[in-house]
Formats: sequence, structure tokens, C-alpha cells
Amino acid sequence: MAQKGQASHLKAKPLKNSVKTLDQESLHRLAIRYVERYATSRKKLADYLNRKIRERDWQDAASPAVEQLVERFVAQGYIDDALYAQNKASALARRGYGARRVSQALYQAGISEADGREAFQISEANKWEAAEKFARKRKIGPYAESEPDANKCRKQLQAFLRAGHDFDLANRFVFARPGEEITAED
Repeated sequence: MAQKGQASHLKAKPLKNSVKTLDQESLHRLAIRYVERYATSRKKLADYLNRKIRERDWQDAASPAVEQLVERFVAQGYIDDALYAQNKASALARRGYGARRVSQALYQAGISEADGREAFQISEANKWEAAEKFARKRKIGPYAESEPDANKCRKQLQAFLRAGHDFDLANRFVFARPGEEITAED
């Protein structure tokens, strides 16, 4: 039994927009609102619109023109997959993630290989800085306070690899002594 003050939030409430069915005009408004709030790719916008159609139902006789709407937004300059990929790669590198993680994020966003080429070059060019940032944030290797045991080193190496860094670079940071200065090798 619910205690006093809990009953109001235990009842199932319908979703705010669940009763409104969609037509082409309301779909266009949803798309505009989405691109003005979020940097997005073609695939992410199409996925969002298709999800909204599934959640709310479609009321027009004609089928939803999601792909045409997305292409119109691309033509108007609201969506630029190459620019989105570059920004995403830069943001992930600044947060300490490696090239493999950037590649996964771009794949999930539906970025084509051609649009993602420059973004991948950005992540490759910044791989040392990203690894150093990751090590500093996690207090790994030269940024550690004390010498880690073998089990902790193994876990730190796994964390580096999950963050998308290559094995050699991860190995250099993880097995560096606290306070040791390591430099980028060309």
C-alpha cells in the first residue's frame, strides 16, 4: 500500500503527446524542433521521426514522407553529416576517447565513410592528447598516486581499450610509473 504523498506518482499517467496523432504538417514541426535543439545526422533525424510515428499513430491517407523531409532539411542546410561527424569526433577526443570509439559513434549516427573520413583523421591526429586526457581523468600511469598492482593494471588497460585507444598507446600509459614523463612517439 502506498504511503501518504506517494499515491499521486504511482498512478500510470498517459504520455503528454500520446493522444495526438500525426500528419505531415505536425511531423514537419517535430523535425524543425528537433534540429533546432540538437546537432543531428540524417539517420538520427529519420529514426526520431519514425519513432514518433510509431508512438503517436499516423492520421493522413498518404504515407509519411520521412525521407523526403530529411532530404529537404539537408538541402536547406539544417543537417550536414560531415560537419556533425567532425564535431562529434572533436568532442569525443576532448573527453579522452580514442579513434575506435569515435568510429563506433559515427557508425551509430549513420555517418557514411565519405562524410566520416575527415572526422576519423581528426581523431587520429588527436589520439595522443585524448589518451593523455583519459589517463589524467582516471589517474592512470604517470597520473596515478601510487604504483598499481597487476590486477589494477589489467583493469586500467581494459578501460583504455574500451575507450577506443589502441593497445600500444594504452600499454605505454598504463605501465608508466607515477610521475614518469612519457612523450608522444612519431
